[in-house]
Amino acid sequence: MTPQKSISGAAWGQLLLLGLIWGGSFLAIKIALREVGPLTSVLHRTFWAMLALWIFVLIARLPVPRDTRTWGAFLVMGVINNVLPFALLAFGTQHLETGLVSIFNASTAVFGVLIAALVFADEKLTARKGIGVSLGFLGVATAMGLEFLGEIDLRSTAQLACIGAAFCYGCGGSWARATLGGLKPQVAAAGMLTGATLVIAPLALLIEGPLTLDLAPATWGAIGYYALVSTAAAFLLYYSILAKAGSGNLMLVTLLVAPVAIVLGAATLGESLEPRHYGGLALVGLGLVVLDGRALRRISV
Repeated sequence: MTPQKSISGAAWGQLLLLGLIWGGSFLAIKIALREVGPLTSVLHRTFWAMLALWIFVLIARLPVPRDTRTWGAFLVMGVINNVLPFALLAFGTQHLETGLVSIFNASTAVFGVLIAALVFADEKLTARKGIGVSLGFLGVATAMGLEFLGEIDLRSTAQLACIGAAFCYGCGGSWARATLGGLKPQVAAAGMLTGATLVIAPLALLIEGPLTLDLAPATWGAIGYYALVSTAAAFLLYYSILAKAGSGNLMLVTLLVAPVAIVLGAATLGESLEPRHYGGLALVGLGLVVLDGRALRRISV
């Protein structure tokens, strides 16, 4: 087994910063949705983030692929990793507390491990991973509430949408590994957002009407945050941490996002969660710790 990289002070600082950035995105989306529809909010997110990342790619003079296979992969990645999860999360955020949305989003790593085990021969589902995945799913079920599992109403549908978004992110990770592994990550992110914009633009215009730029300053501030900061800048920060600390350590950011979102939702929107929501978060967090494996190895030494 390849040992996990140690985390430097600089990497820890970047991990904390990324957790704060992504934790704040749920509040920003909630604010923007007061004035724009969910699909339009996704269009703003992918379009402005796409522009920012292509500017970075051009300034850095990174090679841009020109073959149709790669651009086809960008299109699929944009749908799986942006259009579907962003739209599902936007719908969920309209009807749920932002902190609860972030708890469901924390299951992304759990889905990622399970899907990778089904797709790749070198990602087999070991006993430890199986326990971690099971704990994660138990946490999601606890947060959702067993009484809601047999009901179909707006709130339970919104919760299922958020879980669906986490599943899409998990699929996106495997698709990226299978098709985009040879590209610079910044180029892959820009191409993915381009594919997403090409898909979401006609959908948003057809379903929610023409795009208007006559929005309140608070709405533009929220859009600017979740598009430029929590999407474009966060992608660059994400890959910087990946290079410094490795993918295993990068999973730790998942444990930081939900608490930030919960605190922000309570402080700014007056949201409150039930004890089962915190219990679900604890179980998801425990599942992620088991999947990471290092704490268990230290205990067994």
